[in-house]
Amino acid sequence: MTAEKLSPDVRILADGAAIAKRAAQLLVEIATKAVSQKGSFDLVLSGGSTPKTLYSLLVSDLALHSQLPWDKMHIFFGDERHVGPDDSQSNFHMASEAMISKSPLKPEQVFRMKGEYEESEQAAEEYGQAIREHFKLSDGQFPRFDLVLLGMGPEGHVASLFPGTKALRENRRIAVHNWVGKVLMDRITLTAPAINNAANVICMVTGAEKAQALAAVLEHVYEPEQLPAQLIQPTNGSLLWLVDTAAGSLLTHAIRE
Repeated sequence: MTAEKLSPDVRILADGAAIAKRAAQLLVEIATKAVSQKGSFDLVLSGGSTPKTLYSLLVSDLALHSQLPWDKMHIFFGDERHVGPDDSQSNFHMASEAMISKSPLKPEQVFRMKGEYEESEQAAEEYGQAIREHFKLSDGQFPRFDLVLLGMGPEGHVASLFPGTKALRENRRIAVHNWVGKVLMDRITLTAPAINNAANVICMVTGAEKAQALAAVLEHVYEPEQLPAQLIQPTNGSLLWLVDTAAGSLLTHAIRE
């Protein structure tokens, strides 16, 4: 597998709080533009501590809250664990506690992956079908999300696209289930092609434990089977990396702000 290495837009900020603030500002800008162009804003949420700070900011900061087109937003998820929506490990549970339950969003505006299903394959298929219906897609088409938020793990995974797993080679489906031996758990995840069809992708990375993987992903040889984050290269959209000083400490090509 080969791909042309792109020059990514990488910004090094002070810490997770600074990343959350910048991401919130960009989210409002993207949402405003999307609503003006097509009347709605389709947002994909990520799990993780920095996204959680971002979600809290969107409902607690009065200026941000007032600028968001809550009634025209649709919320999706990049991945989910094989647990129920009330489980502390659930990405939906985290996002609901941090933002959704404190916002004007209605239940029909939120599309969650049903990790409580006994068979996560069923959850993945149902999720893909819900997305196809929402975006009115034909077979083989991928959704055009306005913004996908991602984090990155210390081994280079994004969403639930982990090194060496079968989901990395999926190029037709929108969502799949993915057994992850490292955590001994089945996951449900958007596929790389589904993410790469987005208009905007923002990947937020914090922590010194991710510095080596981040440098490898952005500045070393293209080996997405080992570094799945390298698969994220939007086909007709923008990709922005927001990283803190610890995660970005080994980068040589980044804008330090």
